[in-house]
Amino acid sequence: MLDIKEIINLEQYPINDSGSLSYKDLINYTRKQLNEDGCCVLSNFIRPDSIKRMKDEVDRNLKKIYFTSDKHNPYFTKEDKTLNENHPKRIFTVRQSGYLNSDDLEKDSDLNKFYDLEEMLKFVSDSLEVFPLYKWADPLGKNPYSVMHTDHYFPWHFDGNDFTLSVLIQKAEKGGFFEYVPDIRNKDNENFDEVAKVLKDDRTRVKSLDLKPGDLQIFKGRFSMHRVTKIEGKTSRYIALPCYVKDPLKINKPEHSKQVYGKALPIHFKRENIQGDGLTD
Repeated sequence: MLDIKEIINLEQYPINDSGSLSYKDLINYTRKQLNEDGCCVLSNFIRPDSIKRMKDEVDRNLKKIYFTSDKHNPYFTKEDKTLNENHPKRIFTVRQSGYLNSDDLEKDSDLNKFYDLEEMLKFVSDSLEVFPLYKWADPLGKNPYSVMHTDHYFPWHFDGNDFTLSVLIQKAEKGGFFEYVPDIRNKDNENFDEVAKVLKDDRTRVKSLDLKPGDLQIFKGRFSMHRVTKIEGKTSRYIALPCYVKDPLKINKPEHSKQVYGKALPIHFKRENIQGDGLTD
């Protein structure tokens, strides 16, 4: 059984010592970044040996990855032809990417062990100032790996869950930048006009990140539209996506699950009508 110190760089990020001054300083930093930008990046959060084990896990399971090449709008909803053709719900872009779903992770996966750490749950909860916070019940999307090969592109979208963590495992040779528009919508306003501007290549509000292997990103993806730019070169991009949520019952809608993870399980249909936050998706 791997110890937390074999996965996380505790010297720089003492998440196992929540009573210390260093931990309080860390939380003050993450809160500031998240409140100002909806995003926080902590470099070298995961140890290199653990990153290598995660990379090797992906490499061993490439045949299990569900790859798609289809079109979707930012909400992963079906087209509504009653709307104006310039409405963002009617703007569909080709997505090419793959997921090693959470139910396909290996028994001794570093990613599973990382995700299950109570110290991580507390750290993320403290950083986001969300109490309580839960591990996600979605059996496919709770902590998958996203894999993008040469020429793959993940277009602008919103996440189905409030907050997403990501850990870059393998960086693309070129491209594969994470781009986002902080807080472009909220629970009371979809802000369709601004969303449409971004979809038509208005970069006024767009921010771009060049993540490195081992970097941890905490991101409010429910309200900040985001994408991954086209992968160029021969090296694929691997990224782990552990997700924590405010609602322990709500999971992805069946249509979203089928489009992203290649299938929907009975639990997705059973919980389909659980009331969410009222947003389109």
